[in-house]
Amino acid sequence: MINRKRKSELITGIDIGSTSIRVVVGECSSDTKGNQELQIIGAVEVPATGIYRGAISSIEEAISSVSHALEQIQKLIGLHIEHSWVGIGGVDMKSQESRGVISVSKTDGEISSDDMLRVIESAQIVAPPLNYEVMHVIPRNFVVDGQSGIKDPVGMTGMRLEVNTQIIHGLSSQLKNVNRTIYRAGINIDDVVLTIVAVGEVVTTKRQRDLGVVVASIGGSTTSIIVYEEGDIMHTSILPIGSEHITHDLSLGLRISIDMAEKIKVKYGNCNPKLINKRDKITITNSSGESEDVSLYLVSQIINARVVEILEKIDSELHSIGRSGLLPAGAILTGGGANIKGLVDIGRGTLRLPVSIGYPIDVVSITPKSNELTFAGAVGLVKWGSNVNYKSYSRKSIVSGVTNKIWLIFRKVGKWLIP
Repeated sequence: MINRKRKSELITGIDIGSTSIRVVVGECSSDTKGNQELQIIGAVEVPATGIYRGAISSIEEAISSVSHALEQIQKLIGLHIEHSWVGIGGVDMKSQESRGVISVSKTDGEISSDDMLRVIESAQIVAPPLNYEVMHVIPRNFVVDGQSGIKDPVGMTGMRLEVNTQIIHGLSSQLKNVNRTIYRAGINIDDVVLTIVAVGEVVTTKRQRDLGVVVASIGGSTTSIIVYEEGDIMHTSILPIGSEHITHDLSLGLRISIDMAEKIKVKYGNCNPKLINKRDKITITNSSGESEDVSLYLVSQIINARVVEILEKIDSELHSIGRSGLLPAGAILTGGGANIKGLVDIGRGTLRLPVSIGYPIDVVSITPKSNELTFAGAVGLVKWGSNVNYKSYSRKSIVSGVTNKIWLIFRKVGKWLIP
């Protein structure tokens, strides 16, 4: 039961995935002392249609899927949803580093929040790739008169202020299609967020981000990666491979239907053949309609080959930034594909890092669904929206965002608006 004695506001996260649309609603309430609390009050999942590799492939089908999800969540919580934070994770994302430089405005050299905003805006003066636009501008560190490694320069004294940022670009057409889909489903958009950025914040601790950690969200047809070091995002990437490829491998290798391959993966899937007794078998119906016994060891070998490939691609991304096997806090695997048994052991051997499964951290919920790996993205979006709304992580109040040091995000005014 929602406590109406306290001032509260609903925050909704819509995670647009390749195989499913997941919607999570949280209530951020404040008591008489002004303390904030976020509680998840509802979560639903519906099959996604009109979406391929995280991108809209059919507007009408996508609208139908999103509308269906919204109808279900509104019936579940008994409240009308008017706006939402939307997460996307298609492969058409690009990331680049940028540097901004300004002169401090005050004559006494004291750096203000306006100076910090100006220097971050100056970092955006780079030509984006053709047909791309800025999604996120994430400050990594500041430099004051040559002194580097500064996280929050406000109040310091200097004449020259610099910032190192990471800019994440999204394909313009994809962003516009997402906006049209959500608006036509009947709700307004608070913002569009790269889902893995929100996931990274909800499945890691501050200490892990400070030490250095990689988060990999294994979805249906993509695997999203985000790497943190010294508390900052240093790399993001989206790989065109996911758990659906495991299903396809089983279908081809065992000569069975896709639906049966998915059931076998979910019920019997284990990517570590060493844990399987070679004499264990299951009875399946092949493509000819005949029943036959299949070795679970063979099933595990098929799954193992694809899982190792996914992990090797993650390691290749780490190698490209010089962090292969060199992240003290290790790797955190999440998303629906992380449900496969034996993944931690295989991950340790392939990535040469400590490996754990990433569930949402420090999230109060009245529904057990929000603790499932598949809902990490939607829960992360709700937490993201809560921090923006209630902890001043906005472009209008940047001082609090840097001081609290969870993340700082700046977005272009008026982008993605549909006339």
